[in-house]
Amino acid sequence: MSNFNENVLYKKYMQRKDKQYKKNNDHKFILFLQAISTNIMDKKNYQYINHINSPIDLKEINRNELPAVCDELRQFIIDEVSKNPGHLGSNLGVVELTVALHYVFSTPYDRIVWDVGHQAYGHKILTGRRDRFYTNRQFKGLCGFPSPKESEYDAFGTGHSSTSISAALGMSVASLLKDERNRQVVAVIGDGAMTGGLAFEGLNNTSVDKNNLLIVLNDNQMAIDPVQGGFTQYLVDITTSRTYNKIRFNAYRILKKLNILNDDKKNRIIRINNSVKATLTRQHNIFEGLNIRYFGPVDGHDVDGLVRIMSEIKKFNGPKVLHVITKKGKGYEPAEKSATVWHAPGKFNVETGERKVADPNAATPPLFQEVFGETLLELAQKNKQIVAITPAMPSGCSMTIMQKELPSRVFDVGIAEGHAVTFSAGMAKEGLIPFCNIYSSFMQRAYDNLIHDVALQELNVVMCLDRAGIVGADGATHHGIFDLAYMRCIPHLTIAAPRNEIELRNLMFTAQQPDMGPFVIRYPRGKGTLIDWRHPMKAVAIGKGECLKSGKDLAVLTIGTMAVNATKAIQKVENEQNISIAHYDLRFLKPLDEALLHEVGKNFKQVITIEDGVINGGFGSAVLEFMSDNNYNIHLKRLGINDTFVEHGTPEELYTMLGLDADGIAKSIAECLKDAKSMKFEKFNV
Repeated sequence: MSNFNENVLYKKYMQRKDKQYKKNNDHKFILFLQAISTNIMDKKNYQYINHINSPIDLKEINRNELPAVCDELRQFIIDEVSKNPGHLGSNLGVVELTVALHYVFSTPYDRIVWDVGHQAYGHKILTGRRDRFYTNRQFKGLCGFPSPKESEYDAFGTGHSSTSISAALGMSVASLLKDERNRQVVAVIGDGAMTGGLAFEGLNNTSVDKNNLLIVLNDNQMAIDPVQGGFTQYLVDITTSRTYNKIRFNAYRILKKLNILNDDKKNRIIRINNSVKATLTRQHNIFEGLNIRYFGPVDGHDVDGLVRIMSEIKKFNGPKVLHVITKKGKGYEPAEKSATVWHAPGKFNVETGERKVADPNAATPPLFQEVFGETLLELAQKNKQIVAITPAMPSGCSMTIMQKELPSRVFDVGIAEGHAVTFSAGMAKEGLIPFCNIYSSFMQRAYDNLIHDVALQELNVVMCLDRAGIVGADGATHHGIFDLAYMRCIPHLTIAAPRNEIELRNLMFTAQQPDMGPFVIRYPRGKGTLIDWRHPMKAVAIGKGECLKSGKDLAVLTIGTMAVNATKAIQKVENEQNISIAHYDLRFLKPLDEALLHEVGKNFKQVITIEDGVINGGFGSAVLEFMSDNNYNIHLKRLGINDTFVEHGTPEELYTMLGLDADGIAKSIAECLKDAKSMKFEKFNV
């Protein structure tokens, strides 16, 4: 067993038996036991990696030994992710880049902003988190993305994409204003993040504000799926000669050392140079057209070359772009051959490359995304007006099913959620029926587009929000817990949440009926509950819920898949107590089923609402407002997510922590019934 910090924790845990200590540290003890049981703590005898506890240790290694460091870092990531699933391909692709950055720059004083953040595993390992990396993405363990709360080396939180240039530019400008002119700021943008609109907004601003920003463009032509769009093709087609760049780079360096060339003269020369080069090569450089010095393209897997060029580039003032060519999955053959599958492969056998996946022939409920994908194709085959749009998530949302059969009607617009919504609105204006699938947390970036371009114009865009509610190991940046609250206030929207796979199919069928207007369907990540789900589809009455179970002592109101945990909780309480509990599935947040709510208000003194979203402004708030507006004197308890960001962990762990698992809901029901016995209610106003 290695000399881990967890050894100290274990001794302390065994020595101190007081309840408060146990309460505060149970999760750490569990992680410790998990590490023992899976032999994760028996680390390989890495010659370099085991002795790198900070970038200072890395800098003490001879430069000619860095390729060996990269080999070990790559193997470490492969070994760890094979046992504790996470993002693999993207991290293997930036190993040399990560080592070079920390070898050249003085972090954490120098800032490195990783975008997208799922490519920062090597960065975490080199910055003091190697011995805790086995807890990556686990409950109470390391976050799967950079987090300033976790380490001072994580300069900025980057769970979503395309934010690095804007954030890093802000840091660079701030450093100059604070007269910290020696501070270097680097934005590492890759995995398709350059297709995001915010990246171009930041790039535009970088060209005019005084700054000393280095943008490292990690070009692997991939997000999760192959990156789409003209900018990607531009990067592929760019014809800047490596020899030409080397001559130009050396000439600029010599002229500056001789004080013949300053930054003002440099910009004029760049503009003249661009004109000549464009004429000769018939290829414009978008970066230099914005007066941002361009270097590249360079081999992103040549660590010595990266160290050499970055050591020189950091001496130059003004904004710079280093174009680095990498291969997603580099160094592990299965990941190189199938980058999409190995983006986040789950557990796998390192030696054979065999992924440990569920038996495809086993009779288990499908993933909600698979139900969406197959239903979408079924609908599109019958309705030629249906088109499908996704921002870089065709495989993630299973739109690839329709893409394979009807490719001309499926549009992957890249990491550009706002554009995806407005693009869909344009199609809807011309009479098509767009199904726009966006992960719930990513939909936040298209809020204005939804209001201004869809709802205001009452266009029939079907917004399908995948990954709604608690998503698990991706954590706070990815939980889809805000959509119910932030969409409820928008006029003209129909907002629905199916409790199972059949309901999802029926709602999709309903949404493509004539004159439906803006229609939102939100559903969770993961598997449903039904094996037999391929039933014929039928239209659902808009704004109508359903009584799942009658009762007289208390009413439980749920929306979406929280009905499953609520059903279990109700059974548990009724088995333990001689009471009767009613259960209503509202199905629609907007419009609310007012007839159903009147029934509840007239017949129950105790009401509980349950949702897998934030309490403030969500489903429970809507019900509470209705009861107040209609003068129902009831005691209403809202269960959901309090005013907080939820950490990472398995959905089961997080629902337990939030009191939204069956046991937690049962406890809340029991408490309400207990309170009812000690409370006196005034006569209802009906």
